[in-house]
Amino acid sequence: MINFYTSENGTLARCDTFSDGCWVSVVNPTHEEITELIEIYGLDSGFVKSSVDEEESSRIEREDNQTLIIVDTPVSSVDDDETRLFYTQPLGIIITENNVFTISLQETQILQEAINGSIRNLRPNFKTRFVLQILLRIAALFLIYLKQIDKISSAAEQELHDAMKNELLMQLLALEKSLVYFSTSLKANEATIEKIFRGRVIKLYEEDQDLLEDVLIEMKQAIEMANIYTGILSSMMDGFSSIISNNQNIVMWRLTIITVILQIPNIIFAFYGINTVDLPIPYTWFPLTLMAVLTSITALILIKWKNK
Repeated sequence: MINFYTSENGTLARCDTFSDGCWVSVVNPTHEEITELIEIYGLDSGFVKSSVDEEESSRIEREDNQTLIIVDTPVSSVDDDETRLFYTQPLGIIITENNVFTISLQETQILQEAINGSIRNLRPNFKTRFVLQILLRIAALFLIYLKQIDKISSAAEQELHDAMKNELLMQLLALEKSLVYFSTSLKANEATIEKIFRGRVIKLYEEDQDLLEDVLIEMKQAIEMANIYTGILSSMMDGFSSIISNNQNIVMWRLTIITVILQIPNIIFAFYGINTVDLPIPYTWFPLTLMAVLTSITALILIKWKNK
């Protein structure tokens, strides 16, 4: 799907036709739309194909009068098991002489916020500033999702203290996997932004320097937070693994005590149940009393041994 947006009174407004200075938003393009982008709008075919490749890593590249910036954007979703998942999705930004094109495989929160006006003062005709504002919001969204990951892991930790549930452990494993994705993507995004910062690929204006520095600071902060949360979550998972192992040992010890205690009545009754003569004290009350006494003594010995 291809949509066009222009700036009107500081806000984005959708328009029906392509014009110089507009923002072209492309979401999940079909084969025909990819051909249209290349043949009608003159985009580099390699740039377009890289933008629709979900395995493409963050990078910046320039070819003739076009510049390609691919950045990883954070995405949050819930699977069929109601487990919150966080992952990254590449966003291709192609800057031409007069326009900015964004190409994404799916609708992301970044694009939605840009369209509904959550990102203020977006002006596609100021191409460099427009791109930097998008990059700044991507870095801010990483921070928001990282805080959500920390909040979910803290809540799961509290619930795991009360009861070990497979659902909670799976949630923690999903969060740990998400942090790995975030850390990898953030480091790649940082390298791309630092390349922009050097000013050799995109023309930077003096008023955009502060904005670019903010983008780089936010990205570095997100990387630091991702590393901290990864370490905390890894330690938490190791701790709960030890707790689960210890609980399993306790259960096995209790079962062993029960098994040993139950063997005593079996031995006594089996001995007095054989068809032989001259058994010691061949009365019904004796094996019952002997069984009760030996069982009690054995149980006390095992319980005291366990508590040492």
